[in-house]
Formats: sequence, C-alpha cells, structure tokens
Amino acid sequence: MEPVALFVPTFRIDEALAEIRECLEKGWTGLGFKTVEFERAWTDHTRLPHAHFLSSASAGLHLAFRLLKEADGWAVGDEVITTPLTFVSTNHAILYEDLQPVFADVDETLCLDPASVEARITPRTRAVCFVGLGGNPGRWDAVREVCRRRGLRLVLDAAHMAGTWLGDPGNPGDPGNHHAGSDADVAVFSFQAVKNLPTADSGMICFADAGLDAEVRKWSWMGINKDTYTRTLSAGTYKWLYDVEHVGFKYHGNSIMAALGLVGLRYMEEDNAWRRQLAAWYEEELADIPGVERVPMAPGCTPSRHLYQVLVGDDRDEVMARMNALGVYPGVHYRDNTLYRMYAHAEGTCPRARRASERLVSLPLHLRLGRPEVARVAAALRRALRG
Repeated sequence: MEPVALFVPTFRIDEALAEIRECLEKGWTGLGFKTVEFERAWTDHTRLPHAHFLSSASAGLHLAFRLLKEADGWAVGDEVITTPLTFVSTNHAILYEDLQPVFADVDETLCLDPASVEARITPRTRAVCFVGLGGNPGRWDAVREVCRRRGLRLVLDAAHMAGTWLGDPGNPGDPGNHHAGSDADVAVFSFQAVKNLPTADSGMICFADAGLDAEVRKWSWMGINKDTYTRTLSAGTYKWLYDVEHVGFKYHGNSIMAALGLVGLRYMEEDNAWRRQLAAWYEEELADIPGVERVPMAPGCTPSRHLYQVLVGDDRDEVMARMNALGVYPGVHYRDNTLYRMYAHAEGTCPRARRASERLVSLPLHLRLGRPEVARVAAALRRALRG
C-alpha cells in the first residue's frame, strides 16, 4: 500500500510548461514580464490594492518590518508582539531589523489571543505580527481592533492564507467577502513548494499604502530606483542609467516562479475547495475517536485549509511513530519557538502555545488525497492512540 505523505504538491504540468516556455522563448527568466503579470493577476483575484512578487515569504516579512521601521522611525529594541507557534522565519524577520519579538499566547484556533496581545503591550510596542496558521484567520478582527485602538501597525504573516476569505463565506466573489490581508498594514503570502499555490519558492508582499509599495520595489532590488525590466521598456539611449537611493537586498522574484504561480492561481479556489472537503471528511472520521482534540476554524470564513491539525496526548511523538509504521506520515506545525535556544528567554510565557506544541499533529492534506485516504489516516490515528 502506498504511503500517505503529509504534503504532495500538484502542478498542472502542461500549462506550467507552456508559461515557462514563453519565458525561455523571450529569453527573459528574471524579474520582468511574468512577475508583473502575476502581480496584476494576484491583485485582480484578491482585490488587495498592491502586490510585489518576491523570492520568498521570508524575504517579504523582512521587508515588511524594514519598511515600517523606516516609515515610522522605530528604534533599535522596539517591540513587535508575535506568536511562538509559527515557523521561525516569522520571528527571525523581526530580529533582522534589531527589533524585539515579544511573545503573546494563542487561543483555541492556535492564532494570537487578543487578550494576551493587549496584556503584552508596553510603551515600546510598535506592531503586532499575526500568523494565520493553517489558513485560519482566528480572532483577526479582535486583534485588528486592539491595534487600531492602541495605534499599532498590523503585519499579517499570511504564508498559509492564499485563498482564505473573510466575511460572507458563501461566495468568494461577493463584494461583501474580502481576502485575508485586505485590512492589514502589510500582508505577506508564501508560494513555497508545498503551499496551496505552489511554485518552487516565492512570495508576495502586499502593502496597503501605495508609497510603501513603491518603496519595497527598490528595497527588493539593491536600492536601485529603476529595475532592469523597466529600463528595458524605457525610451531613450541611456537605459542603463539609474540611481541607487539606499542600501537594498536581492529579494525580487523571477519569471519562472511567476509562470508557475500564474497557473496555480487559476485553480486556487477549486483546489482550496477540495482541501475543505478533505477537512470535512476528517471531521466526520475523527468525531468518535477519544483523545483527539480538533482545532476549530474561525466562524464566518472560507479558509484555505493549508493544514488539518489535531491535538493528542503528551505521547504525541510515540503516536506519530506508530502512524509512520502504518504508512502514514503526519507532521507538526509548529514547535513552540521559545523551546529554541535563541528564544529561550521567553520560555514559559505562553502556556497554551506550549501545550499545543507538545500535542499538535498535522494530518496529511493535499490534492492527491480522497475519502479512502482520509479514512486510512483516521484509522491509523485510532490505532496509534491505542498503542
């Protein structure tokens, strides 16, 4: 029997090759016509006002904190409230800018608890970084209200949220429904290899402010005020002439990854609907298994369902090993960051995140699964819990 893997990306290979072939035929594989096309397609689909295509979501998070720090005049050591239950790139990005991550606890959705966020605010707090874990918006509206009332910037780590819609869940195209990130100061999406909209690795940064969107395009290309593609389109003799306004990074995306993204975007809503169907089958299969605590989705949303997560007992690692022996390979998203040496100063400050970290299991969830595979995973979990 074939093993059931946690993640297996699905690509529409012929369509993807056709998009990539156009890049090769034009001789333009870097930043250029496909990256511009993907940015436009993303804003058209999500109705977010701005989008800039990058080499990764990690690069996007770094640029989010860099530009907000520059725009608002934050000082070294100023604080960003964040979650310990995330991939470390979220919190590394805060440190890149000599800012201080301050960990707040999570609620039952495994996203930031607004009460814990408010309790962590100090005179040096400048922003909150909200992670939509697994595509779950959690109590986003309440956290946003805290930020507005307290004058804090709000950064959305939307790495798992490509295709998460908030508002009226009945129709993603309804004007009353809005895509995750539409009411953040900046949202950063991931198109890494196993995400809901997979490339090989890339991301999108979406600022609410047009001025910051213009600035980020310089910061992602060495501080140069006119990228190579723009200069190629320019009239005049001196197309090589540009200015370097400040130090910058080489974080821009390329046309090969954008080509993959353009194809994936055509199918994102359809694919996410299938993920939600898989999640619904998991809900049915797991309903009567004792010792399994299902992580709830926030009400009133249409989630991307990047993850399906449950909590088991404190023998989680043994349970996962038993599932592996049955040919099922779950994962863990994520380990409490305060268990890592560099964040250990905050250990013990977020008890709900710690409890979840010790019990979390991410069950296989990808487009190549169907009802039989979901039933097989559930049966393996049932057996594994029995020991």
